[in-house]
Amino acid sequence: MDAIGIDEATGRVTLVIRHDGPWEGSPAQLYLLQEKLNAYLSFALDGELAATSPDFVNRPLALLIRTTTTPDPVTLQFLARVRKQISFQDIPLEVRIAPSSPQDCGGECHCH
Repeated sequence: MDAIGIDEATGRVTLVIRHDGPWEGSPAQLYLLQEKLNAYLSFALDGELAATSPDFVNRPLALLIRTTTTPDPVTLQFLARVRKQISFQDIPLEVRIAPSSPQDCGGECHCH
């Protein structure tokens, strides 16, 4: 995980993916993003998250992509498809664009 925490406003366990750098929408970049999303979701939905972090048991889940740049149109289309698929399990996917700072995970991860 790039970061994980509980969103105090919603009570959701938030799995955070950080992406610094440009979005190119290339097949290779989309494949890596898909693999990371699949790994995070599997970790949470297959029970590993609950086994390693009892505080996260029985909490709803959310995905957050923190990025320093706006995703390109191809990546945005891909994320829209992902958002639709995971919405069936009541898992929101949010993309937040913010300047990069090594000391700021946006408050979602509570790691600092």
